Amino acid sequence: MLGMPMMMDPAYTLVMVVGGLLVFLPQLWVKSTYQKYVQVPSIQGLTGAQVAKRILSEQGIGDVTVEVVAGQLSDHYDPSAKAVRLSEENYYGHSVAGIAVAAHEVGHAIQHAVGYYPVVMRSALVPAVNLGSQLGPLLFYVALGMGVTGAGIPQWSLPLAWLGVALFGTAVLFHVVTLPVELNASARALALIERGGILSPSEVPAGRKVLTAAAFTYVAAALYALIQLAYFVFRLLAAQQSDRR
Repeated sequence: MLGMPMMMDPAYTLVMVVGGLLVFLPQLWVKSTYQKYVQVPSIQGLTGAQVAKRILSEQGIGDVTVEVVAGQLSDHYDPSAKAVRLSEENYYGHSVAGIAVAAHEVGHAIQHAVGYYPVVMRSALVPAVNLGSQLGPLLFYVALGMGVTGAGIPQWSLPLAWLGVALFGTAVLFHVVTLPVELNASARALALIERGGILSPSEVPAGRKVLTAAAFTYVAAALYALIQLAYFVFRLLAAQQSDRR
């Protein structure tokens, strides 16, 4: 059965367990941190929408709209539509958390406006990532699955396995490049809301906590992708070594 050699491997089980924790725990952290500070109204009383529009205007960006979108923590910047989309809670609300999130998404709009290189690189990787994240592991599993019978892995299948690893590597690179993009957007956001007096000095630490928790989800995703890639490489090298004996 496809994937059975992986599922019977204790190392693979460990990778899956670690991966599950890397997905679950950061999400739990960001949600709990957000829920805490979304209950704290900002002193200025500005809504997330007002903050986003104000920063865009101050930065001279007139071709980006600010829109409301359904869902909680569904906030994002859509470069194709040139739209900062904020969840209803953050669009209409005036919490410290909502202001930090709104400023973060505007940070992405600023990155696109100034041609921030990691953003350009990440956009260029998108087509390869969509292919590599799905097809890469599939090719890898198929190639190694050919050796389940004990006859060894056919030599002609090894390039197929390495191609799968290379394709998955594009997805890993995407996650790694995403880190400076997200961290830079948060740094821009904090500087703008602090310098512009949108949040008072006493409120900035709360905004920083929200953005730090959110950023860690991307750190965890990149780490999980790297662990998966390392497993694929070492599993394949071990299979090749065993086949030579």
